[in-house]
Amino acid sequence: MWKNAEEFLLKDKSLRPLVKKWGHCTIKPKLHIDYFQGLVGDIIGQQLSGRVADVIESRLRTKIKGVMTSEKILKMDENILRNCGMAWSKVRAIKDLALRTQNGELKVKSLDKLSDEEVRKELVAVKGIGPWTADMFLMFKLGRPDVFPVEDLGIKNGFEKVTGKKFDKEKSAKFALKNWSPYRTVASWYLWRSLENR
Repeated sequence: MWKNAEEFLLKDKSLRPLVKKWGHCTIKPKLHIDYFQGLVGDIIGQQLSGRVADVIESRLRTKIKGVMTSEKILKMDENILRNCGMAWSKVRAIKDLALRTQNGELKVKSLDKLSDEEVRKELVAVKGIGPWTADMFLMFKLGRPDVFPVEDLGIKNGFEKVTGKKFDKEKSAKFALKNWSPYRTVASWYLWRSLENR
């Protein structure tokens, strides 16, 4: 899927060794999933390890019984959500997401038809969804090719390790735009890989 991106990034001296070492980028868009459920998972996963987030989401799914919908979330008592292991801020964020989905303020089903900037604008209007979550959604749910998540700690650490430059959100974003666009998503994947021991 990312053949062109990989060929492009092989020309970059700082990323070339990583492309050779790690091979193909494994990000695959999930264009046919239920974006509401995906966003609930993204909110749960904020600042948590994948394993902990999976446990909390699994508890929530058990309580919901069946498909997770905005209607079911809105009917649930906040304490039930809280008892799945979520912080109150996440409970409020998930309720706000459900309310906006239910009343049509957030048109979840058509997010894949919007530009990256429009998706960000729609998502950050939801309480508790910030730029990081919007970027993760663009990258991992929609498979958008040119996203550089400057709020991500792994990106900061990977950028410094790979380029030898001090990370500064604005300057680093400009560097990524100049050197890695239109494939900043794939470049980001290689930055994350640079932090793994293999």
